[in-house]
Amino acid sequence: MLLSSDEKETAVASVLNPYLSFRAEARQAMEFYKSVFGGTLTVNTFGEFGSPEGADADKIMHAQLETEKGYRLMAADTPTGMDHNPGTNITVSLSGDDADDLRGYWDKLSEGGTVTVPFEKQMWGDEFGSCIDKFGIPWMVNVVHQA
Repeated sequence: MLLSSDEKETAVASVLNPYLSFRAEARQAMEFYKSVFGGTLTVNTFGEFGSPEGADADKIMHAQLETEKGYRLMAADTPTGMDHNPGTNITVSLSGDDADDLRGYWDKLSEGGTVTVPFEKQMWGDEFGSCIDKFGIPWMVNVVHQA
């Protein structure tokens, strides 16, 4: 998960929020949600983080809407070659700077489930992993590391 410098300064121990997946409409959807809820929208493409020439360069790797009411909504486009299943395109995201708590949540959520991205340091500098728990619920866990 990519956080702005302001968000890193005001990071909290952990936050639970919805994460929406789209085939290729994340930008349009998040701009719509911004028009509904207001707030600040941050958008990063795959091209900005390692795939500037790839087929997915203009797709959204991570978008985040923070509203004045304290709502946080995140979204991304599904990379080429990965399944996108409308109706099951929401993931629960846990993120923050309390590394011990978040690693503990990861261990428990992934136990007996399926790890889809191993929990490890990522190209944006944070520790991140995704899994589907033993009940079929998809989770993303991100430990924010201050720059």
